[in-house]
Amino acid sequence: MAFVTGCEAGPTNSPAIINNSTNSTMKYPLQRTEAEWRKTLTPEQYHVLREAGTERPFTGKYWNAQEPGVYRCAACGEILFKSDAKFDSGCGWPSFSEIAAQGKVIAREDNSLGMHRTEVLCANCGSHLGHVFDDGPAPTGLRYCINSAAIDLQSDSQTNKMEK
Repeated sequence: MAFVTGCEAGPTNSPAIINNSTNSTMKYPLQRTEAEWRKTLTPEQYHVLREAGTERPFTGKYWNAQEPGVYRCAACGEILFKSDAKFDSGCGWPSFSEIAAQGKVIAREDNSLGMHRTEVLCANCGSHLGHVFDDGPAPTGLRYCINSAAIDLQSDSQTNKMEK
């Protein structure tokens, strides 16, 4: 897998080519129509998750978050990352050194914007999360550069309240 450094994310799929959805060419366990996605997601979430957009660096709600917990896909709720794998990469987006468990994300080539990168999708619903690069910390050497709009933090304190 070849990686390019940087977090300059942008649309990886032309909406005109793939009908405004990152998953219209692949099948995932959770399937919804574009109308259903528009009803359940905010406009920003829809743009990032379904149109492979990106938020500006240092503007997302989780870029600097340090609270313990798990990060779920904002579209389907699947657990994708754990806070103990989150680190400050200085790029302005939440960065993780590993996924929560094998099979939670799908990596695919992204040759948009004249760059070769690896896009990261939720394996459950096919939503665009961000990109993965090979300049992360040991032991994985990976940096999952993820849009805040693509994830929701479920803090350990929230988890403890739900379990009681």
